[in-house]
Amino acid sequence: MATDIIGVISQFYEKGTDLWHILIEHSEAVADLAVRIVDAHPELGADRQFVYEGAMLHDIGIIKTDAAGIHCHGDKPYICHGTLGAEMLRSLGLDRHALVCERHTGAGLSREDIVNQNLPIPHKDLLPVSIEEQIICYADKFFSKSRELRKPKEFDHVLRSVSKYGEESEKRFLAMHEKFCI
Repeated sequence: MATDIIGVISQFYEKGTDLWHILIEHSEAVADLAVRIVDAHPELGADRQFVYEGAMLHDIGIIKTDAAGIHCHGDKPYICHGTLGAEMLRSLGLDRHALVCERHTGAGLSREDIVNQNLPIPHKDLLPVSIEEQIICYADKFFSKSRELRKPKEFDHVLRSVSKYGEESEKRFLAMHEKFCI
């Protein structure tokens, strides 16, 4: 059964605002690429509908963060948006979608990454596990929320960005790239 994505987002965001626009445009760009990956790799057996839904909801937690450049005026650091989004979706009974939220940051974050970098998120593995989580995590890396929302970033730019979370994050991203490149 398909989830009413716009209905879910509307519970937390006001339609027509700049933040609504940023979230929808970014999420649609990520969803478009993620679904293309699913279509290009039927051997992976990914759930196409869930990949679309998860990609549309993966960043729902940004509204609770302090990121004025993208019209977010919450009180939490941006790095928390995945775990915040997971809480939001769990409150609606969307547990599987919540896992996408909390596991998409960087190329996923290990407990060790979180502790070593003193990140203000739960000290547990937040790595994409299911093939759907991995596809969404990978696709997300190619789109910004602060610049041209629909224009994919160059691979080298994405790799540099992922590398800031550590060598293991870079290795995870490169493994995803090998698996999902289209």
